Amino acid sequence: MTAPLPPGSTIGIIGGGQLGRMLAMAAARLGYRTVILEPQPECPAAQLANRQLAAAYDDPAALDELAAVCDVVTYEFENVPVEAAVRLVSRVPVFPPPPALDVAQDRVTEKRFLNASGISTARFRAVDSDADLAAALAVFGGDGVLKTRRMGYDGKGQRLFRGAGPGDASGAFAAMGQVPLILEAFVPFEREISIIAARDRTGAIVAYDPTENVHRGGILHSSTVPARLRADTALAARTAAAAILDALDYVGVIGVEFFVLADGALLVNEIAPRVHNSGHWTEAACAISQFEQHIRAICGLPLGDPARHSDCVMENLIGDDVARVAELAGESGVVVHLYGKAEARPGRKMGHITRLKARRET
Repeated sequence: MTAPLPPGSTIGIIGGGQLGRMLAMAAARLGYRTVILEPQPECPAAQLANRQLAAAYDDPAALDELAAVCDVVTYEFENVPVEAAVRLVSRVPVFPPPPALDVAQDRVTEKRFLNASGISTARFRAVDSDADLAAALAVFGGDGVLKTRRMGYDGKGQRLFRGAGPGDASGAFAAMGQVPLILEAFVPFEREISIIAARDRTGAIVAYDPTENVHRGGILHSSTVPARLRADTALAARTAAAAILDALDYVGVIGVEFFVLADGALLVNEIAPRVHNSGHWTEAACAISQFEQHIRAICGLPLGDPARHSDCVMENLIGDDVARVAELAGESGVVVHLYGKAEARPGRKMGHITRLKARRET
């Protein structure tokens, strides 16, 4: 087993958003330095990191400098160029490993990987033309969600079809940018949940309690713990997350989103090879947050106990919601976390709150 990185070591973080910011906070608590690679100046993560390299994620010189000054490198979002991660891994450890990026960046590749691992997903078809879309809609009875295979997030890059006929596919491929697409069948789910889990360099795995998630306009609105789940469904979610981690030889924290069907069965919606919005509650309701767990995993420290000490509801502060901070801060049991973003825009995540409650037996 490789010895843990000692305090004073340096962690590289690709991406300068709020997730990178919270990783930098967790790293600092454990005595580590952080260097952010992010092209945007004055990004949220750089406000708390020791240094920022202001360059593109695939800039060869910046990547080489990052490798030279860091003892390990991680990332805060899944659209890091795979080629950049591969360049880095030849010089410095990179966690999660580049193959996890490769799987998560393409929705068709991701679903094929999951199905090959024995994990169920919604039915899907790859779409590369209007003809492909028409054929896929016919298979799915005219209903489905058309998505870009790459780069979509928070509901972007999507189009719904309900009761579509043969002519409704005309022009859709061009309207979506003439990029590779996927049509996913509608799923009659009762609720959406997610699991935040971590795997360390030895293969040990821990998982936080499942969260019940509510989305509005394609953006996560709230995550509630405990989720309304049968015990066998919660166990199945943990088992699926562990199988994904092992199949990827993963190191770090992962978010796995599921649809829960009426009979308690699960379908994986998507995986996120990083810390995840639906795990923000862990910083307020657990001794070890998902962010500290990730730093522990990539630095070779023992994984922490993921048990929660409180029930809670995490709510995102979107756009002008941030104007309510003074009001929210005055409420009992509310933990406020802002991301240091100067401008509030519609759909932009400005922060989150976690409402803590006394834990009840589940």
